[in-house]
Amino acid sequence: MRARLHTDGGARGNPGPAGIGVVLESESGEVMAEIARGIGVTTNNVAEYTALIAGLELALEKGVSDLDVRVDSELVAQQVRGRWKIRNDRLRALAVRARALLGRFASADIAHVPRALNAGADALANQGMDAAELEADTDLGQTSLYE
Repeated sequence: MRARLHTDGGARGNPGPAGIGVVLESESGEVMAEIARGIGVTTNNVAEYTALIAGLELALEKGVSDLDVRVDSELVAQQVRGRWKIRNDRLRALAVRARALLGRFASADIAHVPRALNAGADALANQGMDAAELEADTDLGQTSLYE
């Protein structure tokens, strides 16, 4: 089964409350599954990679064999394709995980697209960031300054 995967991740602040958004579509464009999730406090780039990995895992769970991946992070697209060096150890580990997951498909490609062509995943990532902000605010509200 062929599908298209759109992923996005972001953080409000860098690092800051972060979220991921994933949209998995069938070949005909029907939405098969979506993810909007807060992932705590991290950087934009870690959020982008986390979204990609979550999306690839979702596509495998749904039985996708051939996958076209679209991300609005040129850094992630170029690093996963091996065209740009990865200097950050944490990003390198995430890129290795993403490449391993991509290798489990019969065919898979990843391409950078403008944010306007990734609007669904972007909206879901914003929902995830909202959730991460609420969680951070709640955690702060429960912490005593005197402990």
